[in-house]
Amino acid sequence: MKVEIICKNYRLDENFKSLIEKKIDRLDKYFDNDATAKVKLGKQGGSFTTDVAINWKGKVIRSVSETLRMEDNIDIIIPKLERQIIKYKSKFTDKNKTGAMPLIEEPEENTEKPSVVKVKKFAISVTTVENAIEEMSMLGHDFYVFLNGDTNKVNVLYKRTDGNLGLIEPEY
Repeated sequence: MKVEIICKNYRLDENFKSLIEKKIDRLDKYFDNDATAKVKLGKQGGSFTTDVAINWKGKVIRSVSETLRMEDNIDIIIPKLERQIIKYKSKFTDKNKTGAMPLIEEPEENTEKPSVVKVKKFAISVTTVENAIEEMSMLGHDFYVFLNGDTNKVNVLYKRTDGNLGLIEPEY
């Protein structure tokens, strides 16, 4: 598996780089040699963030961890990624190629698929992004759906894990 490491506000030494590559190589058994892993390392304030995205034949699995020690992040992420690969093995199985991505069969814990348990209907308001930020803050919600008055399209404003806000602007 090809591994690409990107650092932001973090200085990577060779020992930690080789440790990351070694741990990600554990996941190589699930893929043929077409897989690539993009590892993003960063420091913000007093915490360290690691984001690993594995791309294989157009499909992506991703995991993020934020702790006080960078070394802990990789130990948290690798098992999470492995569970995701096993859970979604049917999406990653290459039906045209035998032998690609051999999987370890593990007993499934919960085979029930999630279902919609509540439907909420609400009137959507026409507003600006700035007003949507205020509304979301006043409501104490993590996201806010609104009709953007500038673009006349439905947008979703959401709180990111880094404390900032994100805006989803669908294209249709």
